[in-house]
Amino acid sequence: MESKKEKTFKFVVVGGGIAGVTCVEQLSSQFPSEDVALITAGSHIKAVTNYKQVSRRLEEFDVEEKPSSVLKEKFPNLTIIHSAVKSLHTQTHCLETTDGRVFGYEKLCICSGARPKLLTQENPHVLGIRDTDSAQEFQKRLSKAKRIVVVGNGGIALELVYEVRGCEVIWAVKDKAIGNTFFDAGAAQFLIPSLEAEKEEATAPCKRQRYTTEDPAPDSTRTFTADEYSRGQNPGSVESGSALGPDWHRGIELQGAEQVSRRVSVEYQCEVKHIFTSEEFLLSSKQTLKPDTGSWPVFVQLTNGGTFGCDFVVSATGVIPNTEPFLHSNNFSLADDGGLQVDDHMMTSESDVYAAGDVCTACWEHSPLWQQMRLWTQARQMGWYAGRCMAADVLSEPIELDFCFELFSHVTKFFNHKVVLLGKFNAQGLGSDHELLVRCTKGQEYIKVVLSRGRMVGAVLIGETDLEETFENLILNQMDLTAYGEELLNPNVDIEDYFD
Repeated sequence: MESKKEKTFKFVVVGGGIAGVTCVEQLSSQFPSEDVALITAGSHIKAVTNYKQVSRRLEEFDVEEKPSSVLKEKFPNLTIIHSAVKSLHTQTHCLETTDGRVFGYEKLCICSGARPKLLTQENPHVLGIRDTDSAQEFQKRLSKAKRIVVVGNGGIALELVYEVRGCEVIWAVKDKAIGNTFFDAGAAQFLIPSLEAEKEEATAPCKRQRYTTEDPAPDSTRTFTADEYSRGQNPGSVESGSALGPDWHRGIELQGAEQVSRRVSVEYQCEVKHIFTSEEFLLSSKQTLKPDTGSWPVFVQLTNGGTFGCDFVVSATGVIPNTEPFLHSNNFSLADDGGLQVDDHMMTSESDVYAAGDVCTACWEHSPLWQQMRLWTQARQMGWYAGRCMAADVLSEPIELDFCFELFSHVTKFFNHKVVLLGKFNAQGLGSDHELLVRCTKGQEYIKVVLSRGRMVGAVLIGETDLEETFENLILNQMDLTAYGEELLNPNVDIEDYFD
């Protein structure tokens, strides 16, 4: 294999998503005279634009899909290799691509992302949404659909059920409330009326790539999409397009075949028991199946006893790290979630191999106020920090864990409400050793503070509260707030000025 090496690079990064692009930008700019390579299957990459530091830890940015040539023009020392990875040989420090080429590396960073965890791999009526191609396939199918079933309770499901028009949506969630990944039941109840109301039109054009999942824009290049996984194609090479980005849905019209606005029915505390084709359903002798009348291509039986006919099923039940091409004949340590284990320098268990973004699992001792979630913000942070760690290793310089891993912070938008999540926002890992303070103004704001031993350790802010910087500081400073009690959320007290 080593004799077939076409070229050896100082740094090689695999993946054209946010983590990979951020990493390769960091390395290319810091080592302008060294050879750097980006291996990506598609002709477009995901770029961070309109970056804004909201506070010390909170950041906002847009995700745009751009031709990979933009990177090449910016960094003359960067080579972009348009292919997927077939195999990795860590002993000889080389990669083989699916088109038969072999490249050597001194330092490698794997940023191959993740793919949808589909309910079934073999059913053409089950669609996962992860990249631009699968988002466009969803749009195409939706335009002819009268009813769909959405399974899942994470970010994509939340965005999708709110945006779809002209099609009935049956939303199956395994939890007692919607958005369990991000919210408690109180926040879910605050948001539910927005799901029942008419959708507000955007007041200004959204410049973000319609991603999301994340917004890879229309792309003429053939990529390996989530839907092709469902048809049983070989997932051995990482060819899927990069994940969608914020506001992915705004670049495409999510309109069904019916002349109705939003119609969403939520089925709580249930999962999919069985998926039938129309033929299988008609042949089934089970008398327990009593769906509504009508002829549908596919029927979904839920564990709560409900059975629904629909045009297709959207599987939004999480992701699986894209590790397959890198594992054979290597000795990577994998986390329980299937991600490549990385230490506090983003280093895997294999020498000179780093990882960042959705493909990896942070296995260092976490700050009490931070947890890994496979989000855009963390993909950017990990890619940037991995580049710094690789550079520090080459230069034999010490490097400390970046402060962005000190406090979990994320800002997004659900149901047209701004959402800010800080620290242990859902009291993760706190057991019974915490108390909650909540303030809610129907239709305007929902504020939840998580306190442990009198100190703020997390917060959920929905709406234009303008409290994110104040609460971030209170969490980081770990000030004892016992004396303030419920006055902390008194709407008549300007706590921004009070703690300034």
